[in-house]
Amino acid sequence: MIFSRDYIGYLARRTVKHLIDAKMITTSDLKGVEARVHTGLVEELSLEDRINEEVRVILDAYSEEMRKSGAQYAEMFKKVKTELTKKYKAVL
Repeated sequence: MIFSRDYIGYLARRTVKHLIDAKMITTSDLKGVEARVHTGLVEELSLEDRINEEVRVILDAYSEEMRKSGAQYAEMFKKVKTELTKKYKAVL
């Protein structure tokens, strides 16, 4: 993940504060809303990490074939990642 968990917590608090100040939301459970926003941010920001891990698993399964055909790991990583990004409709 490109951000630390502390910074994501800060972003969640600031986001909730901004939404409340702009009167876009109201809440009686500020900490609960902040926790849910934090969880959502962590899930979204860790999506690329999960996709990268899935690409590694796929390429490990085909490593012998890649070696025989002379395919470059970096090229294949990029191609598989692009396909998975499309599959999950992610924006990275």
